[in-house]
Amino acid sequence: MEDKSKNFSIVDKGLVVDGTVSCKGKLIIKGTVKGKLEGETVIIAEEGAAYAETAVRSMTIGGKFEGHIQASNELIILSSGVCNGKVVCKNLVVEAGGILNAEVKCTNFQEVKPPAEKAAAAKQESTPPAA
Repeated sequence: MEDKSKNFSIVDKGLVVDGTVSCKGKLIIKGTVKGKLEGETVIIAEEGAAYAETAVRSMTIGGKFEGHIQASNELIILSSGVCNGKVVCKNLVVEAGGILNAEVKCTNFQEVKPPAEKAAAAKQESTPPAA
């Protein structure tokens, strides 16, 4: 059985990350992330914030998010969460009190592809067949 505890990261209070954050496993944001965010499970804690282009499997927002979210599985906005921007996801949950001010598209899993898969698909389409 895989030990998932090894894949656990925290952007703690007071820490500001400006750039690209890419992680496997679970990422908890208690500080601030600005830029690009990629990962499996991302949780923005009540005191956390992210201003980012985001491609994840699952995201939970308890703090503040501004930008674009592409979640291949789910987006959960907790009662303390605020989400502004553009959202593409499979499943969407907004708890009572949560704020969602975004252009939203809920779609099936096949339509939502991570950026790496999109690039590979585009490259495959543009490559001529071997002779």
